[in-house]
Amino acid sequence: MEDALPTVATSPPGAGTGRSSPRSRDPAPKSSPGRSGRRRVTGYQWRSIRAGLLYVSPWLIGLMVFIVYPVVYSIALSFTRYSGMEAPTWVGIQNYISAFTDPLVHKAASNTAYYAIIAIPLGLLIALVLAIAMNQNVREVALYRTIFYAPSLIPAFAMSFIFIVFLNPKFGLFNQILGLFGGQNVNLLGDPQGVKIAIILMAQFGAGNAALIFLAGLRNVPKTLYEAARVDGASPLRQFFTITLPLISPVVLFNLITGVSGALQVFTEAYVVTDGTGEPDAGALFYMMYLYRNAFGFAELGYASALAVLLFLVGLILALLIFWLSRRLVNYDVEAN
Repeated sequence: MEDALPTVATSPPGAGTGRSSPRSRDPAPKSSPGRSGRRRVTGYQWRSIRAGLLYVSPWLIGLMVFIVYPVVYSIALSFTRYSGMEAPTWVGIQNYISAFTDPLVHKAASNTAYYAIIAIPLGLLIALVLAIAMNQNVREVALYRTIFYAPSLIPAFAMSFIFIVFLNPKFGLFNQILGLFGGQNVNLLGDPQGVKIAIILMAQFGAGNAALIFLAGLRNVPKTLYEAARVDGASPLRQFFTITLPLISPVVLFNLITGVSGALQVFTEAYVVTDGTGEPDAGALFYMMYLYRNAFGFAELGYASALAVLLFLVGLILALLIFWLSRRLVNYDVEAN
């Protein structure tokens, strides 16, 4: 055990014979296990640790200032009544009790869950289809990739205004198309269910970002596997489910995690479409919008902090659950071509 540890010569190089031994050229000083079996950190290792910390210090400072401190401060505020103008007043877990009994929290949570259950699988499917289309070996593939990705560059608030005009019950293009087929005008944004469907459809125009990640995964699948499958007579559909999908499963996991995170924080589209009200009948009142209204509309920062902590816990539980399930479903054995 001791022979395996890094050592240095304890006497000056060249002493006695005039030659330095191989051990004397080892930059790491001698160390030995302590009584507990742990290695003693040498001076060389301390210098390496300090240099490493210096390199990552900008990220560590940003993490502490913009993530750790706001999270800790929000947790502390969640146990207070605080309007932002006066000193916080300690109320214990009253904000959490109010959150669990508030019917609007239930409505906002159900709307968010409805959005997540439909928007996440639909978004993954659309992104994967776009990636497969962008992975075709045709001359115009660069043009197709640009066209497929271009809608993702439209900001969410601009896309929301486009949909407001597109779905307008009086002059919107959607109702004009319905009229060509004999349909009657519908007001999707004036219906509690219709407005949620409209917001879900809006989100799909941002699938280009996930499609690019899928495309990188598709191009990393060894082509020899497809050649072997074709020799064995496997159909394209069988090749997809037995080769493509298992080998891009890490990419699916990444897009799923980011999709869940985005779904829990859906805000901009609903805020613009409903002018911040979440109407009609609270059909577009998503969790983040209700949190925002409490924080900046009603000056209930303590209550809003409790809602934020609950959202953080839900997101953490979902992420842990997905990672636990991924141990059986995700394959990390793919190698680059």
